[in-house]
Amino acid sequence: MKAINALHEAQKIAFSPFVFQTAYSMLSLGLIDKIFESREGMTIEEMAKETKISEYGARVLVEMAAASGILTEKEHNRYALSKIGYFIARDEMTRVNLMFTQDICYKGLFHLEEAIKEGKPAGLKEIGDWDTIYQGLSVLPGRLKKSWFEFDHFYSDNSFDEALKIIFQDNPKMIFDIGGNTGKWALASTRHNQDVNVTILDLPVQLKAAKENISQYPESRDRVHYEAVDMLDATTTIPEGADVYWMSQFLDCFSETEIEAILLKIKATAKPDAKVYIMETFIDNQRFPAAEFSLIATSLYFTVMANGNSKMYSSSVMKYIVDKAGFECIGEHHLHTDSFHTILELKLK
Repeated sequence: MKAINALHEAQKIAFSPFVFQTAYSMLSLGLIDKIFESREGMTIEEMAKETKISEYGARVLVEMAAASGILTEKEHNRYALSKIGYFIARDEMTRVNLMFTQDICYKGLFHLEEAIKEGKPAGLKEIGDWDTIYQGLSVLPGRLKKSWFEFDHFYSDNSFDEALKIIFQDNPKMIFDIGGNTGKWALASTRHNQDVNVTILDLPVQLKAAKENISQYPESRDRVHYEAVDMLDATTTIPEGADVYWMSQFLDCFSETEIEAILLKIKATAKPDAKVYIMETFIDNQRFPAAEFSLIATSLYFTVMANGNSKMYSSSVMKYIVDKAGFECIGEHHLHTDSFHTILELKLK
């Protein structure tokens, strides 16, 4: 790269919050949608009139958007969406990432240096008074809750159909869903198989939310059970009897040492023939650079907002921890439906 181009790229980094807030504001004000709907592009005057903002406001947003590649300038002072702008307007991954960044992470990222130094989620105070974000998920204000769960579900829900076929290959009768969140996996499992029972193991506040959700489904609620357990509390144990232990996007919420401790807790009461399934969006198993980049960025969310010590892992690191904890990886399933997820299939050594 030539020095003059490198200097330009450095300025993009220096002013990146300006670009982000421009994109967000244009979405929120309806500018992006209006430009998307216009076949010939729009003038700044037309944008201002259509969205009922001042021409000054429209102009400063448009100039920044054009300078950052979101818009392209056409003839007669008209502006249209670039390919980048199109993805901001209509790509679901871009939308959920952007809203998650705005509503959950943006203010908190100001405290990243503090979080790195202290090993604690120093930015979490910007949205709530909790030790970790997991304690506050069920009581987040409406818009923040919507952005967090849309982000979380985008990277999980599309994987369920394919994952269920893998998990039920041995026809399990009892599944322990560790870190069951809102209970979506428990519902999916009980709908997939009419005989299976699922026990959700999670913190009390999460179990309350899951129970409220599942209580609306008579065909499932009698086969879903609840066990309050703090997986990091050395004094707690997991009940016996599971054929399958299922952890979906759960272990990335913990440090390497904590992951090993969780696996050892499972090992302590697991049947010899039980299987453990870990589903994660591993950094090194992504097909597309956009997904890999998104996951690496998400590690900083864990650093500054979630708990201060976890991240998105590579599959090689997870396999190393699995081996240390006394499990053998007997299968690695790369899901095709969403291209993000990998399921590691484990058994006791």
